[in-house]
Formats: sequence, structure tokens, C-alpha cells
Amino acid sequence: MRFSDPLIKGRLIKRYKRFLADVTLDGGEVVVAHCANPGSMLGLDRPGSEVWLSPARNPARKLRFSWELIRVDGSLVGINTALPNAIVAEAVEDGRIPELAGYETLRREVPYGKNSRIDLLLEGAGRAPCYVEVKNVHLKRHGLAEFPDSVTARGAKHLGEMAAMVAAGHRAIMVYVVQRGDCDGFAIAGDIDPAYAAAAARARARGVEAICYSCRLSTEAITLDTPLSLHLDDAGAQ
Repeated sequence: MRFSDPLIKGRLIKRYKRFLADVTLDGGEVVVAHCANPGSMLGLDRPGSEVWLSPARNPARKLRFSWELIRVDGSLVGINTALPNAIVAEAVEDGRIPELAGYETLRREVPYGKNSRIDLLLEGAGRAPCYVEVKNVHLKRHGLAEFPDSVTARGAKHLGEMAAMVAAGHRAIMVYVVQRGDCDGFAIAGDIDPAYAAAAARARARGVEAICYSCRLSTEAITLDTPLSLHLDDAGAQ
């Protein structure tokens, strides 16, 4: 997934009200950027960090920039939670996710469950439909990528709905997209959200699959890259 326009470099002053960030551009101008990330961004909001912003294409938009990347310990990390769906869809269409290969059609944001929408629905003749839920990951602790970085009741709800799809004879798979390339594996952050960890364990016990991929990042593009090993604790299963 390539950025539509060249990104603009700056230094983070602060993130506040969750969706706003003050940034000093290289030329000295201070701007307010949209932060498309509802999580805590643990470890990713250090003042003075190098950040990269995308310019708004709509001149009427109130905020002229969106925060896309931050450099942490020498590596770029993507913080825009709106991007992983497109990153995965692109990878599926290019045949770069073996676990999701062989389907004929891909649809996005298809209604299912109770007032929910599945991120991707893959379908093909002679195969059960595959419900794909994509989660953005950027938290890193002790060498592992972890999800979530804050409590997500919505995420737990989706796990239950995906388990119901499996019970109905369909396939359901969680795809955790790590918007960084410096992690050795993936784990559920049960200390941050025990309810999500328990829901994830129950979902796996009921047949919901899980895979995780890291990303290759530059200021030009973010591309799905390498599968990461899963370090999942089933203690929450019931």
C-alpha cells in the first residue's frame, strides 16, 4: 500500500484528546495533525520523536495533516489503524498470504453478526466463505508484538461473532497486522485486557484461526511482509 502523496517529516510535540497531535515540521511550522488511532499508543508518543504526516487532499478539511509513522529505536512504526484492512486486501489479491489463497472474490465491510461488519469476506466455488477480521498491532514489549494496547470491548464482541460463523459452517480467521518490522513474534496482551484475552482463547477453542504478519515500512509505502510466530496463552478458554 503506497501513500498517495509524499509524507512530510516533523517532530512530535504531544498527542492529546486521543485523535490530535501537535507536530513541529522541519521548516519550523507547528501544525495539528489527525491521529487515526483510538488506542493508548503505549511507547509511541514520546515527545521529540521523528514523525511523518500525510497531507490532506481535501482543501476544505479542518486538519491539513494525518499522522502516519513514528520512528522508535531507529525503526519506523505505523500508527494509522485505518490502513491494515487495505494492506491485507492488497496482499490477498497479490497472493502473498498463503493462508488466505484460493478464493475467487474479496468483499470488504460486509454486514454480519449483530450490527457488525466483517473486514474482508472471501468466497469461492466449493469452499466455505471465509470471514477475515483484521487487527492493527503496534505495541512491542520484550521483543514481541502485542494486541491490544488498551481495553477493546468491540474486539471481544467480534471474536464471539466470528466463533458463531464457525459454528454455522463457515471459516473465520483473525489477521493481526504488525505495523513494524522489529518484533520476534506475537502475543495477546492479557494484562492490558483480560476480557479480550479470554475471548480470544474461547474463539480459538471454537475454531477461529489466527495468523500474524509484520510489515515492511518506508516513507513511501507499507507492505505486508513476514509471518510471525504466535505465543498464545489458552488459559482463558472456557
